Amino acid sequence: MHHLSRRTLLAATTAGVAATALSAAPAQASAGPSDKTLKKIISGMTLEEKVGQLFVMRVYGHSADAPDQADIDANLKEIGVRTADELIDKYKLGGIIYFQWAHNVRDPHQIADLSNGIQRAGQRQPSRIPLLIATDQEHGIVCRVGKPATLLPGAMALGAGGSHADARKAGQIAGAELRALGIVQDYAPDADVNVNPANPVIGVRSFGADPDAVAGMVAAQVKGYQSAHIASTAKHFPGHGDTATDSHTGLPVITHTREQWEQLDRPSFEAAIAAGIDSIMTAHIVVPALDPAEDPATLSRPILTGILREQLGYDGVVITDSLGMEGVRTKYGDARVPVLALQAGVDQLLNPPTLDVSWNAVLTAVKSGELTEARLDESILRVLRLKAKLGLFKDSKSLYVSHGDVDRTVGTRAHLAAADRIAERTTTLLVNKERLLPLSRRTHKNVLVLGANPASPSLSDGPPTTVIGAALTERGFSATVLATGTAPSQAVIDQAVAAAAGRDAVVIGTYNVAAGSAQQKLVNAVAATGVPVVTLSLRNPYDVAQLGAAAAHVAAYSWIDVELRAAVRVLTGAAKPRGRLPVPVQRADDPTRVLYPIGYGLRY
Repeated sequence: MHHLSRRTLLAATTAGVAATALSAAPAQASAGPSDKTLKKIISGMTLEEKVGQLFVMRVYGHSADAPDQADIDANLKEIGVRTADELIDKYKLGGIIYFQWAHNVRDPHQIADLSNGIQRAGQRQPSRIPLLIATDQEHGIVCRVGKPATLLPGAMALGAGGSHADARKAGQIAGAELRALGIVQDYAPDADVNVNPANPVIGVRSFGADPDAVAGMVAAQVKGYQSAHIASTAKHFPGHGDTATDSHTGLPVITHTREQWEQLDRPSFEAAIAAGIDSIMTAHIVVPALDPAEDPATLSRPILTGILREQLGYDGVVITDSLGMEGVRTKYGDARVPVLALQAGVDQLLNPPTLDVSWNAVLTAVKSGELTEARLDESILRVLRLKAKLGLFKDSKSLYVSHGDVDRTVGTRAHLAAADRIAERTTTLLVNKERLLPLSRRTHKNVLVLGANPASPSLSDGPPTTVIGAALTERGFSATVLATGTAPSQAVIDQAVAAAAGRDAVVIGTYNVAAGSAQQKLVNAVAATGVPVVTLSLRNPYDVAQLGAAAAHVAAYSWIDVELRAAVRVLTGAAKPRGRLPVPVQRADDPTRVLYPIGYGLRY
C-alpha cells in the first residue's frame, strides 16, 4: 500500500527542502569550558570513568537515594545496585533516562528533587562531571511527564496545523518545562517521514509524509527547544518512516534505494543539522542500499560515520536508540552491541538491557586494543561539549533546579492556553455529509459517546471517551459514555446499538481501524440505526478509509486531553476546523488510489 505514496512523494520532492534546511543558522553554544579545558578534564579521568561517561541508563525510583522498596528490588534485580546514587557511583554514568514505568515522574516537585539528587551524586564522583538527564517527551502519544505539566499536540498534529511558529512554540514550552524539572535533554523531535500507513511504531510520531514539510517542522522544533536551553534529539537516523516492523520487537528492513533515501529520508535530518541539532538518535533498522553488510544502522559504520558524519557533516552527539530493543539484539549478542556501536560512530549508549555486561564489554574492548582510548575520548569530548553548551559546568544555579523554578514554569496558565490554541489549529475535518457538523445543541443535544480507550499518557484526564463526554457536557450537550474498546464483541456492539436508540447523534472514537475489524462493524451497526454517526480517529488519520458509514469524520492525531478537547470544540462549532492532512489516505477498496491527498481538509 505504501509504494504508491512513496513514488508520489519522490515525484513531489523539490529542491525547496535544501533551501529549508540551509536557511537556519546553527545555534551559538552557551559560554562554558573550552575544548582545551574539556580535554584536560578527559585526560584526568580513569578508564572506568571514561567508559561510564558513554552510557545513559534507566533507574527505578522517585528519589536518588531513598526510593521505595519495590524500586530498590527492581534495581537490584536488573542493575545490581539499590539506588540512582549507587548506580552513578559504581558505573560513573554520563546520563540517566526517566520513564513513567520506572516511577521517576510522580509530580513536578518530586522530579526536580530526583534531578537534583542525581546531579549531587555526579558531583561526588572524582571527576565531578554533570549528568545529562533525558527523557522521551515527544508529546502526542509519547509523553513521559504528564499533568500538571503542559501536554502538547504531537508531531503529526503539528504537521496538520502546518505552522512553523506553532511547532517552534510547542518546542519552546516543552523544553522550558523539562529544563525547570532538571531534564536537560529531550529525545525529540521525530524526524522520520511516515510514508507507510502500516508503520506500527512511528505513524503519528512523524510530522507527515512530505519530506519538505517534515524538514521545515523539524527545524522549527529544534529552534524552539534551543530557545529553552535544552538539548533536542532528531530521530531515528537514517529514517524509520517506511517500515512495517516495530524495531522494539524485530529488525525492520527498509528497501529504499539510495536515491529514494536521498529524497525522502535525508532532508529532515539535514534540516535538523542545519538548525544546530544537539544530538541525533540512531534507528535499529537495516537499509541495504546504505550498508550492503545489512547491519542495523546503530551498528553501521557506513551509515553513522560514512553518511552522517562525513557526508552530512554532523559533529554533534550520536546516541543509540534503546539497546534493550530487539532490533539491535537480533544479529549480535549484548556484549558485542556497545562495542560495534562505538566502532560505527556512536557517542552515547542508551539503556542497555544489562548494564554490567555492556559496560564491561566496552572496558574489555579498550584493554584488549579492539577499541582505542582515543576513540572513547572523541565521543566523551562531544558529550562534554554538549554539557558545556547547556551550561551545566557553569555554577550550581545552572546545575540544580528549585521548586520555585517548577512553580513559575510547569503547567502555567499561559502554557496551557497556548497548547489549546495550537491544538485547535491541528484538528482536521475529512468528512461532513449533509453538513452534519458542527453539531447544534438545538438539534443534536443528546449525544452518545462510544469508542476505544487506549491507555492515556501519565497523569491525564483520560480515558478518551470520558474526556470527550466531559467536553461535550461542558459545551451544553447531554452526553452519555459507553466505552466499547478496540475490539468490541458482538454483545458490546449490540449494547451500543441499543444505547444509540433515541439519540440525536453518536460520536465514536476509533483507534487504528482495519478492514473487517470489530471497530468497523461497530460503526456500521450504529450507523445502520439511522442515528447520525461522527467518527473521531484517536491516532492514525488512515481510519477514515474504513469508515464509509460515518456521516462525519474528524482526525485528532492523538488521544491526549488537549487534542480531544480541541476536537470537541470543532465538532460543536466553538472552533473552526483548520487542519489539513499531512499524509495521504489511500482508498480501502483500491490501495493504489488516493482517497484524500496531502493537504486535504474541509472547512465550515
